[in-house]
Amino acid sequence: MDYNIKIGGAAGQGIQTIGDTLSAVFARSGYHLFSHQDYESRVRGGHNFTCIRLSDTPVYAPRDPVDVLVALDNASIERHTGELSSDGKVVYDSGGLKRKVDDPRFVDVPFVRLAEEHGGRKVMANTVASGAVLGMLGVEVDLLVEALTRALKHPTPEILEGNERAARAGHSYGVEHCPDCRFAVSGRSVRKMVIEGNQAIALAAIASGCRFYSAYPMTPSTGILNFMASKAADYGLVVEQAEDEMSAINMIQGASFAGVRSMTGTSGGGFALMVEGMSLAGMTETPVVVVLAQRPGPATGFPTRTEQSDLLFGLFAGHGEVPRIAFAPGTPEQAFRAVNRAFDLAEKYQVPALIITDQHYADSRWTLEGIDPETFVYNDYRVGGEAFAELPEYARHSFTDSGVSPLAVPGDAPHLVVTDSDEHDEEGHIVEDAETRVKMVEKRLLRKLPLIGAEMEPPEHYGSDSPEVVLVGWGSNYGVLREAVDALSGEREVAMLHFCDLWPFPLPARQEFLEVLRAARTAICVENNATGKLAWLIRAETGFEFAERINRFDGRPFTCEGLLEEIDGRL
Repeated sequence: MDYNIKIGGAAGQGIQTIGDTLSAVFARSGYHLFSHQDYESRVRGGHNFTCIRLSDTPVYAPRDPVDVLVALDNASIERHTGELSSDGKVVYDSGGLKRKVDDPRFVDVPFVRLAEEHGGRKVMANTVASGAVLGMLGVEVDLLVEALTRALKHPTPEILEGNERAARAGHSYGVEHCPDCRFAVSGRSVRKMVIEGNQAIALAAIASGCRFYSAYPMTPSTGILNFMASKAADYGLVVEQAEDEMSAINMIQGASFAGVRSMTGTSGGGFALMVEGMSLAGMTETPVVVVLAQRPGPATGFPTRTEQSDLLFGLFAGHGEVPRIAFAPGTPEQAFRAVNRAFDLAEKYQVPALIITDQHYADSRWTLEGIDPETFVYNDYRVGGEAFAELPEYARHSFTDSGVSPLAVPGDAPHLVVTDSDEHDEEGHIVEDAETRVKMVEKRLLRKLPLIGAEMEPPEHYGSDSPEVVLVGWGSNYGVLREAVDALSGEREVAMLHFCDLWPFPLPARQEFLEVLRAARTAICVENNATGKLAWLIRAETGFEFAERINRFDGRPFTCEGLLEEIDGRL
């Protein structure tokens, strides 16, 4: 079982409402799903859609054929009817769209009329649509009623009852008026949770001890800000919408200096404004975590689309030589571990850490069996309380063999905690001499980098141990690469190498993946950018150059069928 449901319409028509509701039903039914969005940068109007891929086995990426198209406007019919699978159906309301389509693939469901007749309100048309889709698929309606009860905020009994009647009316209509529907939904398994990419990052940050989040809203990172704010009261968080990105990164540095684990999030344009702050964190050795959620540039570019063009920008942005750590998760599970490690290593080595994502990852949704809190690590590397007070003397930037100085909490003891953005001595006071400058650069950069590098993990190897074809990627392309390996494995020996740990690049002792690349007949680097940022990085760090690359940069993610076609053209 593997069905693709697409809900299309204009912004403001409730596309996301239907998508969220159906996703909740499928997850509570025990099915696996992968959902992604495509939306324009408008509050109302334009053409948007949400896709939900439903399966009885884990799925990780978008696919092309549409099995059920819910068309909320005429544009959806015009644009997406040609994408239907052989048994695909279009669900639409001829009264609402003021057009009747004489085509056996079209199922005319009077969303508005049924909503008014059974729910008493026109606004419940989306509830009718959700019910109709479930009826066509053969999924029970009681779970829809349960999902609506959970989703509605402060509903009155009248509203609850109206939505239940509207849901059941839509469900019955879908069953009765699609007798030739050939969808076979298999039996249920254990209930699952649905999680969005941004939510996974926010949850991992909270579990890792983050208690201050400051950001300026910028798509596609805004979901982290919204989620953190919604959980502030529950977890004792302070969430601040800053006036701009410069303020945001400086605020989290101030909070971190005061002893609070802190994070910010932005996209490429906002990160450009944070660059000076990244250098400040490097000079003052202040641990912070920054989420860089990419979108296509330059300038405003495609503000609601996806791209992987800011990799090198994230790794090297900042004046001077700034040590940093960078991860690029491609699934919620990877995000839990990457964010947790980012907070841990940032504080352990007193450096900024980056979580690099993109719109495709940020707005996509997956099903999970659950989250194991025991997998999260919390190590307090700060010197405070009695241990701090008992020190005979303290210097914030004291020279050590590892380059890591004691990180104290100001105010915890009589000792003074001083740092400065200018070059400074061990106590944090400004200096001008060359000798101290050399020692400080060696301390905060050259001594730390090998230690941090030893903590970085090699790319995940999935597939054949001796592949003739190797697909290489990073970040949000994890899912589509994994599914491509599964699809091709019956024909040849294929494997995937997916990079989540990006910087410092895994040290030579952990570069076994190079043997896999060199032994393969064909190695293909797959990226959502025009110039091959990861391919460049691998060549710079290892000398290996890809003979084949697949680059997509139209603002849309790879689909399973689309990538397989591209791969086939290179084999």
